[in-house]
Amino acid sequence: MFEGAAVRRREFLKAVAGFATAWPAVVRAQQPERMRRIGVIMASTADDAEFQAWFGAFLQGLQQAGWSIGQNVRVDTRWATSNAAAIRKHAAELAALAPDVILAHGASTVSALLQVTRTIPIVSPVFGDPVGAGFVDSLARPGGNITGFMSWEYGMAGKWLELLKETVPGVTRAAVLRDPSLGSGTSQFAAISAVAPSLRVEVNPVNMRDAAEIERGLADFARSPNGGLITVAGAAATRHRDLIVRLAARHKLPAVYYERSFVAAGGLVCYGPDFADQYRRAAGYVDRILKGEKPGDMPVQAPTKYKLAINLKTAKALGLNVPPSLLARADEVIE
Repeated sequence: MFEGAAVRRREFLKAVAGFATAWPAVVRAQQPERMRRIGVIMASTADDAEFQAWFGAFLQGLQQAGWSIGQNVRVDTRWATSNAAAIRKHAAELAALAPDVILAHGASTVSALLQVTRTIPIVSPVFGDPVGAGFVDSLARPGGNITGFMSWEYGMAGKWLELLKETVPGVTRAAVLRDPSLGSGTSQFAAISAVAPSLRVEVNPVNMRDAAEIERGLADFARSPNGGLITVAGAAATRHRDLIVRLAARHKLPAVYYERSFVAAGGLVCYGPDFADQYRRAAGYVDRILKGEKPGDMPVQAPTKYKLAINLKTAKALGLNVPPSLLARADEVIE
């Protein structure tokens, strides 16, 4: 009798021990996946259609990687405009939330974030010269808390002048709007200047530190005939986009831009990276960081897709006949 009770007691203790061993695994299985946090800072207003489209491409990329907003990831977005003070303010607010990773559009937002954090991983889908700006040690091995995707390679800036000459063969002078405070601005101008002699075009830099400087510079340039305009990439160009397009129309300057939103706003032609594609690729980098990779080990990548867009309504207003060969190559024609 006592032996049977002892056997039952031993079996009971084994069962309890087995349950105790299994219990942590059961608890772990029942616990929901930890909510991850992504910060996003955009150098634009929330009603900018182009930025909204790029942001949508990023969210689509996250979804394809298995992330679902509200279930396993939270996205905190700051539409910081293109004002430097506003960008710094929103960057500080975002860093204070201590997200797992931050998506930051352009050098202006990356610079602001570096003033408040050197530890939170940052992915930029669009920035010009990360090495020259001191954001990364090298393209192959960034080394710090930043990685991402370049907006262009400098040699591409020369293609803008080639495109201007192809669109308007009679152009012999070109104003180049650039931000002299940015290394990328002067480097793009240098690339344009390098191809100018072979095209027999004289290039003239026009600084765009503020609206008044842009207005004066283009008014002075337009006093002589056979002129065209190239706007190089940068935060200042984005900030003054509508003014630049309006002045080009006023002074009858055929203009080449680096991004589609200028053409959508009434600019003549643009050639540049497919930023929606880069935002989708940036989602892949964010996914890898959330899964444990370090941004310093992830190479900065160059664009892989470019798009050409032409506004025929603007061409007509300027009295231009766009060459059929150019129209045939265009990814988008706005009529």
